[in-house]
Amino acid sequence: MHIAVLITNTDDSAFAKARPDDRAKFADLLNLLRPDWRVSSYVVKDGIFPSDLSGVDGWIISGSPASVHDADPWVQQLLDLIKRLDAAKAPMFGACFGHQAIAQALGGSVGANPGGWVFGLAETTMEDGKIRLYAAHSEQVLQAPIGAQVIGGNPDCPIGSFAIGQHILTTQYHPEMTPEFISALVDAFGHKLPPEVSIRAKASLSQIAERDRIAEKIVAFFERH
Repeated sequence: MHIAVLITNTDDSAFAKARPDDRAKFADLLNLLRPDWRVSSYVVKDGIFPSDLSGVDGWIISGSPASVHDADPWVQQLLDLIKRLDAAKAPMFGACFGHQAIAQALGGSVGANPGGWVFGLAETTMEDGKIRLYAAHSEQVLQAPIGAQVIGGNPDCPIGSFAIGQHILTTQYHPEMTPEFISALVDAFGHKLPPEVSIRAKASLSQIAERDRIAEKIVAFFERH
């Protein structure tokens, strides 16, 4: 399969530049189970969008510090692209910002987390029960899109995952993050958040995310379509 990642990550810090981009992160995740899959990317946050949707078997929309409410032209262009992909029933997986962007584009709503920042390891649910995933978000989906089936969440984030038909799957969390990456992220940016958020994030990392389980879900989603 050929999977294209729409890179929305606007973090241009030295921390981000010293580490693999989101194309590489998602490629590593998918290649755990499907080493022959090809993963390409479009850096949409820089205005680089696909001119042709053919030749791609599935799309992934990455996470980002950006908000779906930002006025930057690329954000609206991405929302328009999501509508085109949805109309074409193209397989589309959204993570964190990607989850929120799909919701916003298709009639849902996104706003501030009622409980504030979620950072570090979080336990949420998906179709087959509880799953541990990494998190880094201050906004979440408050209303699911029209026709969406909410298939996961927790008390702090009730719409943690949704599906539309057979062609859309999302999660508020970060399946692409490794234990090493989230640990470095907490160390690098934790001091910029409220102290209790940083303390909670560091404590949460005594456990690790279930990357194998979420990889199985994503691969099964693309192959099912």
